[in-house]
Amino acid sequence: MLIVSEIAIILTYYENLKHDLRTTMTIDVTFLKSIPYFTVMNTVELEAIKSLFSEKMVQRGEVIILEGNLSDTLFFVAAGAVKVFKTSAQGKEQILSIARPGEALNDVPIFDGGANPISAQALGSVILYSIKKDKLQSLMQQYPKIAINTSKVLAGRMRQLVALVEDLSFRHVLGRVTKILLEHAGDGTAANDHLTQQEMAAMAGTAREVVARSLKLLEEQGHIRLERHRIVITDKKSLEEIVEDSG
Repeated sequence: MLIVSEIAIILTYYENLKHDLRTTMTIDVTFLKSIPYFTVMNTVELEAIKSLFSEKMVQRGEVIILEGNLSDTLFFVAAGAVKVFKTSAQGKEQILSIARPGEALNDVPIFDGGANPISAQALGSVILYSIKKDKLQSLMQQYPKIAINTSKVLAGRMRQLVALVEDLSFRHVLGRVTKILLEHAGDGTAANDHLTQQEMAAMAGTAREVVARSLKLLEEQGHIRLERHRIVITDKKSLEEIVEDSG
């Protein structure tokens, strides 16, 4: 008969086995090449370093990074979409961006050693590539061209945040909602990855009811068509003009 301690050991073994299976999948070198950090590396170099990365899948709603926590692992989105956001003391959410494949989620705390300034949550099923902080630092010393690309990535992040501040400060709500539709239109449908009206409101810095009224107005004007699980853009050019006029 198994005693309690033996049962605990067996359960721990199987939990570790499940974790190992989830995080030791084959790393796609072609995808690594598409990550802005590593675009300067050739196939031979990427093949040499791919063993430093792990892969795992997370489900919709799973929190990947929590604001205020420390990070020792850098995450890249390999498939799916992740919302990157801040939460106020009162629980109000402001979405800063929707991270798509190739984008890093938490490079700032990895490089400055501070706590996570943001949280990140899966919008659907998401595949992540990750690399430990110490291994990344060793790579940057071995391949200085990675460090050069990293500076470009962080500069791009700054431009993105400046654009967000500009939108929230100077662009009216209809213009902000319209810009969100255009940026996440994908193959002709908006709010991909089940982006809800509440999430759109958190991106636009407004209330869900305001987003609903804005979408209804855009539909009445013939720019979009509201369906049950998607928003179809019917006049992209007009939407672009609304965004331009709202700036």
